[in-house]
Amino acid sequence: MKKILVIVALAVFSFANAQKGSVLVMGSIMYNSQNDSNSNFESKQNFFGFQPKVGYQFQENWTAGIEGNISNSKNDLSDGSLYKDHVYKLGGFLRYSKPLGGIFSAYADLGLGYKNRKETFRNTTGQTYNDSDGFYASLTPALFIDIKKGFGLNFNIGG
Repeated sequence: MKKILVIVALAVFSFANAQKGSVLVMGSIMYNSQNDSNSNFESKQNFFGFQPKVGYQFQENWTAGIEGNISNSKNDLSDGSLYKDHVYKLGGFLRYSKPLGGIFSAYADLGLGYKNRKETFRNTTGQTYNDSDGFYASLTPALFIDIKKGFGLNFNIGG
């Protein structure tokens, strides 16, 4: 259990040092559960996502590394319908960061890689299944706040 908590802590916080040759370890864990109901309809939704990232700072403002993503969502409706979605991504990223002074830095990540998605929808008339493979590209601007030497928080502005 302690090992899992350490892994979760590393995934939520990032390790970064603004020196050439340092290692970046970061990621995010997301969980959402929601129940909706009215007089004729009820819906139960669950979502879990994990996005790890590891990189190496090869120059003062440049970092390159690998990134992944695993996410699962499920929506169960009272009319017997069920929707499931599973997404897997694996790729690389290139980051350019610029210190803004003090504890703040701005950066942008360019990510490229492979993506697999499996969707299932079942209702009273039958079931549909979609399995797709492809490539993705992403550009994410963000802000980094250095809390303590080497540990900080990332705030994505978009993506």
